[in-house]
Amino acid sequence: METISIDTIPDETIIHKIFVIRGLKVMLDKDLAELYRVGTRDLNKAVKRNPKRFPEDFMFQLTPAETGNLMFQSGTSSWGGRRKSPFAFTEQGIAMLSSVLHSDLAIEMNIRIIRVFSKMRKLLETHQEILQRLMILEKNDEDQEKRIMLILDYLKSLEQQEQQEQTIKNRKRIGFEIGGNSG
Repeated sequence: METISIDTIPDETIIHKIFVIRGLKVMLDKDLAELYRVGTRDLNKAVKRNPKRFPEDFMFQLTPAETGNLMFQSGTSSWGGRRKSPFAFTEQGIAMLSSVLHSDLAIEMNIRIIRVFSKMRKLLETHQEILQRLMILEKNDEDQEKRIMLILDYLKSLEQQEQQEQTIKNRKRIGFEIGGNSG
């Protein structure tokens, strides 16, 4: 019997199995069962035998509306399949799964999944930092633009004032000349 190494599963495969439901990053029971190489039913039985380990912030069952929305988003067919809505596990719930599945594979896979969650968190933090820096640069750019416009307005004003003075200077004078030649 050929065993597939957990290391051969790319991080992207795990990332594509992470969904945001109720504002939380979660993985569904069927996807976790696939990664752990156990049946979904067996995974859920192990969880139900240990209810104290899985409070609501570790695991919850999707509502029919959430299930329908998820099927719509992921393109999953509703034909056949499950009778009950799937369970969603948060990062903490996934970490707890290794304590109820009692296999080296489950432990290894949990470590992989938790590392992927950590990578995602770091990427999001990096993106947030970049966005904040861009916002600061944009604000600085706007401030610079305002200053430049103010300088340009001032220069225009000076130029207009100079033109008015030049116009006054070049204008033909009207009036009498005093002390001129009489003749």
